[in-house]
Amino acid sequence: MRTLLLDTIGWDLVVDANGNIAAASDPYALAQDAASAVRLFQGELWYDTTSGIPYFDQILGKLPPLALVKAKIVAAALTVPGVAAAACFISSFSGRTVHGQIQITTSTGVIAAAGF
Repeated sequence: MRTLLLDTIGWDLVVDANGNIAAASDPYALAQDAASAVRLFQGELWYDTTSGIPYFDQILGKLPPLALVKAKIVAAALTVPGVAAAACFISSFSGRTVHGQIQITTSTGVIAAAGF
C-alpha cells in the first residue's frame, strides 16, 4: 500500500527530488497512517464522525491517566487496515500537547514506527 508522505514535523505534504508529491510505501505507509489516526479528533472526519480519539470529551482538560491515553492511541492505530498490533510510546505529555511514537506490526509481521 502507498500513501502520501508527510513531513514529520509539520505533518504536511513533501516533494521528492523531482518536485513531485512524495509517496510512502509499506511498512512506513501503515505506520504513518496509524499516526494520522492518532491525530484524528473524534467528530473531525466529516464522513464518519465516530472515528478518532475523543480528545475533547475524555482527554484535553481532564488530566486522564497516561494508561487511558495510551489505550485510546493504540485503539485508534488498530483501526488502520493492515495493522495487526500497535504499541504507544509517549515522549512528552505537557499541557495540551502529547508527543510520542506509534509502533505497529503489520499483518505480515513487519514492524514499523512513526511519530505523532
